[in-house]
Amino acid sequence: MNLSKKIIVQIFVLAWVAVCLGCADNATVKEEADDNKCLSDSMLKLIQLDTIKYNNLATRLLLSGKISENEDKLVKVYPLVGGYVKDLRVELGDYVNKGDVLAVIQSTEVADFQNQLVIAESNLNIAEKNVQVTQDMFEGGLASEKDLVIAKKEYQKAAGELRRIKEVMNIYGVGEFSAYTVKAPISGFITEKYINENMQFRMDNTAQLFTIANLDHVWVIANVFESDINNVQVGKEVEVTTLSYPGEIYKGKVDKIFNVLDKSSRVMKVRVILENKDYKLKPEMFASIAVLGKSDEKSLSAPENSIIFDNNKDYVLVYHDKCNIEVREIERIDKSDSNIRVQSGLREGECVIVKHQLLVYNHLINR
Repeated sequence: MNLSKKIIVQIFVLAWVAVCLGCADNATVKEEADDNKCLSDSMLKLIQLDTIKYNNLATRLLLSGKISENEDKLVKVYPLVGGYVKDLRVELGDYVNKGDVLAVIQSTEVADFQNQLVIAESNLNIAEKNVQVTQDMFEGGLASEKDLVIAKKEYQKAAGELRRIKEVMNIYGVGEFSAYTVKAPISGFITEKYINENMQFRMDNTAQLFTIANLDHVWVIANVFESDINNVQVGKEVEVTTLSYPGEIYKGKVDKIFNVLDKSSRVMKVRVILENKDYKLKPEMFASIAVLGKSDEKSLSAPENSIIFDNNKDYVLVYHDKCNIEVREIERIDKSDSNIRVQSGLREGECVIVKHQLLVYNHLINR
């Protein structure tokens, strides 16, 4: 009997020890699980938070238009004399620097200028010698002071005529063999060319030879229908896209409103100026212009970079503290600026992770 009691007591003690050890193991597992839910201090330094709030809805007025040269930086080059094109140095689309030779034109008018230059130089030499002779005669008492004054005036007249001819020839770019040199007045691209080599044209030709445009900045001319005029004002921000570069957005502002309507199309033109230092935007390209604005209506929205798309669903990470981060499914409506309009799943004032949220998401769902 005593032996049986001892055995029972021993069994009870062993059972109690096993239960205690099991509880300790469960506590350890629970503690490890809780630690696994928490973000490390290094991870906390990487993430960023943003607050869910109501924002005014963004509006986007979509317009069509095209890229155009900056007319303030455009020059049309006209011929100053008639003749025929002896040497054509540029082609359509070429880039030229100010002072570059565009074409050399053989001209009888230029030959006449050269002849006038020879005559003017000769007349100046004669007038100079006449002044010297008259001065000597005046000093010798053989000529009057009046004769000396007349001789000096003739010299001044001849010098003035020579200066005039030289200035004309400098303007015309006159070279050797009756050649008139057409030079680029500004740096830019040849956007129009209306001459070919060996082509002849008259002095009274009113058409330009070239058009040179500086394309460092370009204009975007957008068409605004009559019903949308009230939604476009100078200074409004715009986003411009083109067919050639569909993934690139060029940002600018409405620079000018042309306050007249086209009689046939019933549209008003507005202008946007864009920087174009890489010369991707070219005149006559079609463009889509989105005029951005804000409405008085507000909507609950989440930052676009807080959204995690997984298994055809949208999620955000709602942050309470480093050990309490909730993976929450949301229902979106649409995009507005850099925010996503939210229909359900979030409340105003909640904090969401907006940087390295995918890394935290993978850590939470795989723990």
